[in-house]
Amino acid sequence: MKYCSQCGGPVVQRIPDGDNRLRYVCESCHTIHYQNPRIVAGCLPVWGEQVLLCRRAIDPRKGYWTLPAGFMENGETMEQAATRETLEEACARVRNLSLYTLFDLPHISQVYTFFRAELVDLDFAAGEESLEVRLFHERDIPWSELAFPTVGRTLECYFADRAGQVFPVRNEPLAPLLAYYKKA
Repeated sequence: MKYCSQCGGPVVQRIPDGDNRLRYVCESCHTIHYQNPRIVAGCLPVWGEQVLLCRRAIDPRKGYWTLPAGFMENGETMEQAATRETLEEACARVRNLSLYTLFDLPHISQVYTFFRAELVDLDFAAGEESLEVRLFHERDIPWSELAFPTVGRTLECYFADRAGQVFPVRNEPLAPLLAYYKKA
């Protein structure tokens, strides 16, 4: 950040009075510009024994499989964001959303949330950000072609929890992507 979004003046990094972190502060109007983590919300859409995955048509990880998810917009709840992203990426309608996984990714200043959800019907298709959308049984999941660790971990938890039909809300920190992909 070089300029203030309030007045256009130059900004500097310093620790404001009463704070304990470096912040961008406008030298002209003294506005403090806080930069906070971004929230990604998505769904684990389920139809019977299958889950719905999207093959990404955009970077990052273009061509890899993911759960429908994306950044929250101002003015919406996490559930609304997850529902909207599922409709945008998979043209799929979901119901009975239940918070399922919450992942902290401090290394990229993001928080991921996934809701378990039921597909309303089988009327789904690839949205603009997807190359293809398909239902998968557990045995057919393309594990080595998953786009993000958050997706793989959510699916691992789901298939493990499905056996006992108990789906606790899980909150975990995840390692940087490079560490994840070096394991695979």
